[in-house]
Amino acid sequence: MSKQSFKIKDIFADHWDAFLKQGFPIRPVVLDEVQKIIHCGDPSLGHALYYCDKCGKMKYVGFTCKSRFCNSCGANYIQDRAFNISKKLINAPHRHVVFTIPQELRIFFRKDRALLNILFEASSDVILSWFHDLNKSESFKPGFVSTLHTFGRDLKWNPHIHILLSEGASGNKTVWRKVNHISFVALRKRWQATLLDLLSKHLPDSFYSLKTSLFKDYPKGFYVYAPKKEYSNPFEAIKYIIRYTGRPAMAQSRILNYDGSFITFYYDRHEDNQRIEETIPVFDFFKRLIIHIHDYQFKTIRYYGLYAKKYKHSNKLFLMLPSSHRKFYKRYSHWRERILLAFGIDPLTCPHCGNTMKLLDIFIPDKENPYLAIGPPVGYNSA
Repeated sequence: MSKQSFKIKDIFADHWDAFLKQGFPIRPVVLDEVQKIIHCGDPSLGHALYYCDKCGKMKYVGFTCKSRFCNSCGANYIQDRAFNISKKLINAPHRHVVFTIPQELRIFFRKDRALLNILFEASSDVILSWFHDLNKSESFKPGFVSTLHTFGRDLKWNPHIHILLSEGASGNKTVWRKVNHISFVALRKRWQATLLDLLSKHLPDSFYSLKTSLFKDYPKGFYVYAPKKEYSNPFEAIKYIIRYTGRPAMAQSRILNYDGSFITFYYDRHEDNQRIEETIPVFDFFKRLIIHIHDYQFKTIRYYGLYAKKYKHSNKLFLMLPSSHRKFYKRYSHWRERILLAFGIDPLTCPHCGNTMKLLDIFIPDKENPYLAIGPPVGYNSA
């Protein structure tokens, strides 16, 4: 017997209105994003109409919501971002680095989301300054991509930075220098000092006492995790990148049960990798998820060093992904090709006669009221 699947959008559709009536303070961006996922793919909110000129059947293809909070659209976003990143990667080993913060600091980023930018600033300063200090006259620059996660495996608020870092750098004179050894001790202490100094500039003077105690309580610095991992080919590296280029806080496959009132889900505890099951009320489930919806225009993926802009020796460095492979990925970025590649089924093949259906019309809803339920054109029979 196959495992029953539960869709997060359906759970929100069941209880979101009741949740709003509780009077919880909700950010406008949360209201928008939840509405998007609830109505994702609804043909009445915009669709393309395809026609089979052989048997006359019609098919509606509803527009997707394009929200990163949507598990389906978020997966497409990840694929697209991974492709854009892969076009920049230098053909060299890369290291996955994670910059974490102690629990005492998490509340500040929860109360003021603008401070999340400091996590990017501090972690990038640590990487760039460490490589610069290898040879100050060369001022070596690596290439790296940073992405922010605000959630832990249990969905609770736990902001941290994931970085894909080249194990090498380009200098003022040297085209490329391999850097196999990265000092975790130096990174941890530098990360601690840089982050606390930047935070102290944005927080009240009362933060000074906490800053002092954190240096005392964490004498080895804040935890930085950077396991060495070799990739046998470029596609392995790209596949690994996809995992950390920004994703919804929770995969739907982790939901074990939903009875209409409670959600049971699992996660693998980071400390010992033990599988933990947790059952919580639907409203608590909503609270854990929506705090991870970012504010408007907030960029969760950022490029630094050699990947931020053209560099002195950029034209001398080989890229990881050949041009032929880049063309392949670009070709399969359209929704039709994505489905064909993933499931081996062409969604535009007429189910009645096997003919390829053609685009007949596009329906776009009223921009002033995008959630107004407008039915499909009269007289058309859906396939």
